[in-house]
Amino acid sequence: MTLRPPNFHIEDPALMPIAEKVAANERLTFEDGVSLYRSNDLLAVGYLAHDVREKLHGNRTYFNVNRHINPTNVCVASCRLCAFGRKAEAEGAYTMALEEAFRTAGQGWSEAVTEFHIVGGLHPDLPFSYYVDLVRGLRERFPTVHLKAFTAVEIAYYSQISRLSYREVLEALKEAGLGSISGGGAEIFAPATRRRICDHKIGAHAWLRVHRTAHELGLHSTATMLYGHVETDEDRVDHLLQLRGLQDQTHGFMTFIPLKFHPANTELGKEIEYRETTGFDDLKAIAVARLLLDNFPHIKAYWIMMTPRVAQVALRFGADDLDGTVVEEKIYHDAGAATPLGLTRPQLVRLIREAGLEPVERDTLYRPVQRTPHSATVQVG
Repeated sequence: MTLRPPNFHIEDPALMPIAEKVAANERLTFEDGVSLYRSNDLLAVGYLAHDVREKLHGNRTYFNVNRHINPTNVCVASCRLCAFGRKAEAEGAYTMALEEAFRTAGQGWSEAVTEFHIVGGLHPDLPFSYYVDLVRGLRERFPTVHLKAFTAVEIAYYSQISRLSYREVLEALKEAGLGSISGGGAEIFAPATRRRICDHKIGAHAWLRVHRTAHELGLHSTATMLYGHVETDEDRVDHLLQLRGLQDQTHGFMTFIPLKFHPANTELGKEIEYRETTGFDDLKAIAVARLLLDNFPHIKAYWIMMTPRVAQVALRFGADDLDGTVVEEKIYHDAGAATPLGLTRPQLVRLIREAGLEPVERDTLYRPVQRTPHSATVQVG
């Protein structure tokens, strides 16, 4: 594939040296990343990202059949960006007993489901054993389902309440059946911005250390970045390059997911007048990530955050994954997301096919899934 077909034109001269690097498979720099974010030549940025995506995956576009489980929204933190967490006595606070969590998993489960995605609040009273028993109970009841559970923020909190190291916490959860960890809680790594939006959370160093430890134990993970609040272009590039640096060392990240900030119902949204990110912003976030994160296998257009329509277009701007069926998402909907709580498998397939791409159902580790009318079989190897 040539760099510039007849109908491709770069309007922004700052993109020319970047285009040459992309064509030569050269790694982009911090300065390149800032130039990409500041460019208004979205079609050129998108074309470059799609070129990289095609070299990696061709027309293949991934999705999975998954189910989100949020066992509690009670949280000791008071992050200004969050609309999900509640104090224990607050209206709307809930905590699932283990049997309730197992029932909830079963309500959204069929033999087609290949992943449970489990994240929640930092509960002040639940012991670490609750989370170990949750994972073990789900593994026993749903042995074919991959358990992607807990963010680095949660793992660090379990370390605090149990007085175990990050490694010991992850080893206990892995022994119980944990398959991988979630990339949430990264938000933005820049210290000053992070203090402003989520000063109750662990810092960038601790977040990265949890993921490093997980990778050393053979657990894969995803990575995220929250954008569209008070961060700068430099903050975004710094965040992506720190992720790229860890991936160079561990190769444990499977996917990067840009997460757009939803200001409604958050304290951060009340402090300053925010307008939600535009489709232009969302597509650029996908494209720049694909160009900078040259060692990440996959870039996800998370339809829950950016709407199915924008996520569909993002498949032509560098993304190769739409996430999954979800069934019932709470965290971003509490923050004002107006997207559906879930999509069906046929709806995801339609979105991909109408973008002119090939749908590939995957499991959490991106192994292809072969489906029969009543079951799913993962192709290993």
